[in-house]
Amino acid sequence: MTIEIEALEFNTIIGLLDFERITPQKVRVDLELDYNYTNKNFINYADLVIIIKNNIITKKYELLEDALIDLEKEIIKTYKNIERLKIKITKPDILDDCIVSLSRSVYQ
Repeated sequence: MTIEIEALEFNTIIGLLDFERITPQKVRVDLELDYNYTNKNFINYADLVIIIKNNIITKKYELLEDALIDLEKEIIKTYKNIERLKIKITKPDILDDCIVSLSRSVYQ
């Protein structure tokens, strides 16, 4: 089974620059997750959204790399039946002439 969460947007403190440590900015998270589905062993996508938002908002990461790795670890720890996880975090407004994203994929 595959869960896809696309264009989850919220504001948070993230980044290294002085203004990024003070002013929340918009981030967009996309997630794709394959898992071994059984009748009583499913993953609630609404719970995934809460995990994503709580993790990134509360930890106020300086680096997208750290946010990706921590979020990946938390999701895998929470859901043991994951086979593949891909997370992409985008900062759509940080640069005037492009959209910047980082992504990471893990196979269990």
